[in-house]
Amino acid sequence: MVGTLARLGLAAVWLVSGAIKAADPMQTWAAVHAYQVLPPSAVELVAAVLPWFELALGVLLLIGLGVRHIAVISGLVLLAFMAGVTQAWARGLSIDCGCFGGGGAVDPDKTSYGTELLRDTGFLVLAAWLIIRPRTLFALENVLTRGTDPDPGGGGT
Repeated sequence: MVGTLARLGLAAVWLVSGAIKAADPMQTWAAVHAYQVLPPSAVELVAAVLPWFELALGVLLLIGLGVRHIAVISGLVLLAFMAGVTQAWARGLSIDCGCFGGGGAVDPDKTSYGTELLRDTGFLVLAAWLIIRPRTLFALENVLTRGTDPDPGGGGT
């Protein structure tokens, strides 16, 4: 049951985050640009692709297809996001992370880097759980892999 909740929770994170970004591409561009780490052409590419990538991760987790692999990718993306927030904080940038909409420059007293990193650590824990115990209830891969055991270490349902 814990694994199923972790899978659905992480799916919700990606679906909500991706949908908000897809609905406002200019704000997504502003959020990516605010980190000041990518050249303009890369900002354009990341801002254009990121919402759809997040939505794809969310859909795959929601239906339960390739759970362990998607959890690994999710973990790597979350670590990259956390590195971005950390470098912005360390460099003294005053930005909103843009993780769930918004993003861009904000007043210095409006930053919440510690909270953002703590939240993302929680999401990273969900991904780690699914990497270790990917077998969950109501996952499409259970039907597709019937007769094989994709989680030989035990069920993480």
